[in-house]
Amino acid sequence: MPRVLVAVAVLAIFVYGLVDVIRTDKHLTRGISKTAWIVVMVVLPVVGAALWFIIGRPRGSRPAPQSYSHTTAPDDDPDFLRNLEIRRRNQAEAERLKKLKEELQAKELKANGGASGSGTAEGKGKPNGNHRGGNHPEESHHPETDAHGTDEVK
Repeated sequence: MPRVLVAVAVLAIFVYGLVDVIRTDKHLTRGISKTAWIVVMVVLPVVGAALWFIIGRPRGSRPAPQSYSHTTAPDDDPDFLRNLEIRRRNQAEAERLKKLKEELQAKELKANGGASGSGTAEGKGKPNGNHRGGNHPEESHHPETDAHGTDEVK
């Protein structure tokens, strides 16, 4: 049983040392190059690991934890959720303003009651004989068109 424990301890130290050599930046190794340390670790597992921990390992610095910049799901990203709520509010506000504008235009149209020359955008597209080109039949079907028959609202 003690032989098994010694073998497991040696194997654990060897594997930990080899992984530590591999993860260390090649510019931070001391003594010899990183490739040479790997060769020493493989050829002399116990001695190589001991030498690595005593001589080769960089002092005073641990291997920096690697930061993984993986994408997160949209429902896990607080910035996405915040922006989603802002977009939702802006869209609702735009719809509300559009509805109010339509209501206002309908009220102005009703208040004008077809009076010509009132100066509103709705009155300009109506055929009243005051524009160039005379009356066009398509203008009577589409009151929102301008004097030239386009759908442009002024």
